[in-house]
Amino acid sequence: MSGLPRETDPNLLVGPETSDDAGVYRLGDECALVETTDIITPLVDDPYLFGSIAAANALSDVFAMGAQPVTAMNLVFFPACMLSAEVLREILQGGMAKIREAGACLVGGHTVEDDELKYGLAVTGTVHPGRIVRNSTARPGDLLILTKPLGVGIVSTAIKAEMAPASLIIEACRWMATLNSTAARIMNECGASACTDVTGFGLIGHAMEMARGSGVTLVLDLRAIPVLPGVYDLMRDGLIPAGCYRNRDFYLQFLLDARNETAIPPAGTRSPADDLLPLFDPQTSGGLLVSLSPGSAERFLALAEENGCFATLIGTVAEAGRHAVEIR
Repeated sequence: MSGLPRETDPNLLVGPETSDDAGVYRLGDECALVETTDIITPLVDDPYLFGSIAAANALSDVFAMGAQPVTAMNLVFFPACMLSAEVLREILQGGMAKIREAGACLVGGHTVEDDELKYGLAVTGTVHPGRIVRNSTARPGDLLILTKPLGVGIVSTAIKAEMAPASLIIEACRWMATLNSTAARIMNECGASACTDVTGFGLIGHAMEMARGSGVTLVLDLRAIPVLPGVYDLMRDGLIPAGCYRNRDFYLQFLLDARNETAIPPAGTRSPADDLLPLFDPQTSGGLLVSLSPGSAERFLALAEENGCFATLIGTVAEAGRHAVEIR
């Protein structure tokens, strides 16, 4: 988008400048629209489950802004000559189930005949203009909480290769189909400083966006970062998505391995970055990365436990250093 002119409408409260999860447009003093769209290719063979995961993935952007989804529209690219209408129906039913679970209303959609199946949503939510949670407002001294484990991209690659254990498939799909609604509600109750959801750019990529947008450094505790069980076994078998390597090769320049007090060596060389691959793993419908003051973070963890919501402390926010993200 670098070649496009920048919007100057004063009612555009959040645009693309900080790579936030959704755009926000003010309608009045009490209400702003939160708008996003996301489309993915199938990660699983079950059409209903695929629809559920794709919808949860798209709805997540609205939750990450501290907003409530209101309406959704189906976006479908469908190979009508290869798949039956029943497959499409099941995909849409899975998507509608998640839309309703999120408290939103399906208002329509658009279908394009295409050789490759894709499905997602265009989602509109609402938020008070003074309660938007951005990815660019983390503050030094904050603590960082993650609300889903990493590794679903690696598991998805193993699924396609028919090398993923059945128990791990079930676990990964459960996480991907889980809405971030409860985590977002708790985040709002606790007054989060900043938030983003962890999706295609991996934990490091989205942490980098938060750090650069906020003018801070995010310090991550490697031992505290949750990874799905069995993911490292899949990595040893070479089941790593290409997107994981692309993320690593691009985001290494913003990363410092403070365990050795050295910058990560360039891509293509054997380095600690090989051990950090789950942090670069492109997530589908990943969790929220939330920045909160210490007191608010303590309350968040307590409320998450009370509500059966996964949440774990993974790091801190520091004054800006030479690198956007540090690993300790």
